[in-house]
Amino acid sequence: MSAISRFLTSRWGPVLTGAVVGILAPVLVKLGNPGNMGLCMVCFTRDIAGALGLHRAAVVQYIRPEIIGLFFGALIGALAFGEFKPRTGSAPMVRFLLGMFATFGALVFLGCPWRAYLRLAGGDWNAIFAILGLIAGIGIGIGFLKIGYSLGRNHPAPKAMGWVMPAVMLALLALLLLAPQFGRDASGNPTGPIFFSEKGPGSQHAPIIIAIIVGLVIGFFAQRSRFCTVGAIRDVILLRDSHLLNGILAFIILAFITNLILGQFHPGFANQPVAHTNALFNFGGMVLAGLAFTLAGGCPGRQLFLSGEGDGDAAMFVFGMIVGAGFSHNFSAAATPNGPSAFSALTVIVGLVVCIIIGFTMRERKA
Repeated sequence: MSAISRFLTSRWGPVLTGAVVGILAPVLVKLGNPGNMGLCMVCFTRDIAGALGLHRAAVVQYIRPEIIGLFFGALIGALAFGEFKPRTGSAPMVRFLLGMFATFGALVFLGCPWRAYLRLAGGDWNAIFAILGLIAGIGIGIGFLKIGYSLGRNHPAPKAMGWVMPAVMLALLALLLLAPQFGRDASGNPTGPIFFSEKGPGSQHAPIIIAIIVGLVIGFFAQRSRFCTVGAIRDVILLRDSHLLNGILAFIILAFITNLILGQFHPGFANQPVAHTNALFNFGGMVLAGLAFTLAGGCPGRQLFLSGEGDGDAAMFVFGMIVGAGFSHNFSAAATPNGPSAFSALTVIVGLVVCIIIGFTMRERKA
C-alpha cells in the first residue's frame, strides 16, 4: 500500500489516475451511463439535485452512486495516510456561491471539465469550444491570483465537523437503495421525497455496485495524486508545471482508445448524446465555469476529494453545486440538447460579473 501511495504522489501519479479514469469512464457508459457521460461531476450533482426534488426536470433525476463512491474513495485515502484533517474558515459562503456559478456555466455547456474531455475523446467536437472556454476562464482566474486574490486560510475544526459530509453521503446511499415514496398525486405522479427518472439521461445508469466500486478506485487514486482537471491548466500557465496536465493527456488518450475498442467513438458536431451545437454558449458557459473553479481552487472533482479529507470549505462548494443545479433548471438557465434555454445568456453574464467582483474584492490585505 505504501509503495502505491509513493507512486501516486510522484509525478507519475496523475498519469496513472488519468489513465484509470480514461478507461473506466467509457466502461461505465458501456454498462448503462449516458453517452460521453461516464463521469461528470456537474451532471451527476444535477441528477442528485433532481432526485432530491430541488428541480423537476423529470429526465435528469437520479442519485448517482459514482459521486458517493468517489467521495468515500477519497475519504479512505485520506484516513489511510493521515490526511483526514477537518478544517474550515476559508470564506465558505463565497465558495458556496462559486459552486453555484460554476454549475450555472457548466450546465450551459452540459458538462464539467471531466465531461468536456470525455466528450472530446468520444468524438464530440463541440467540446473543443468548451475546452477553449475553460482555458480562457482559467486564464482570467490566474489574472486575479497574480494581483493577490485569496479566500484566506482555513483553520483546524473539531473532528465531528469532518464527519458531517460522510454522514450526508451515507444518507444519499440509503435514499438510493431504499428509494422511499410517500405516495402519488391524482395524476399518478410520485410525490417524493425521492424522484428517479423513468426516461432520458437520468434513467440511464450503470449497475449500482459497479458504479460505486469504480468511484472508490478513482476517488482513492485522485486523492493521493491530487488529480485536478482545472489545476492542470492553471499550473501550466502560472507555474510552467505540466505534471498534472500529463494526467489530463493520459485521461483523454485512454478514453479515446477505450471508446474505439467499445465502439463508442462517433466523430462530429451533430447528434451527440446530451449535447448541443451552439459554439458561443459552449464557449461562454465554460468561461464562467473555468473562472469559478479557479477562484475556488480546483475542479469539481478536486472539491469533492478535498471534502473527503474533511475540508468543510470544499464541502460548501459541493453543496453550492447541488443547489446551483436546482436553480439552473428551475430558472431555465441550463441548456438542453436543443440548445441554450431562455435565460442561459443572462445567467452567464450575471455569473461572470459576480465572479469578477469576487476576484477583485477577495484579496489579501498587506499588514
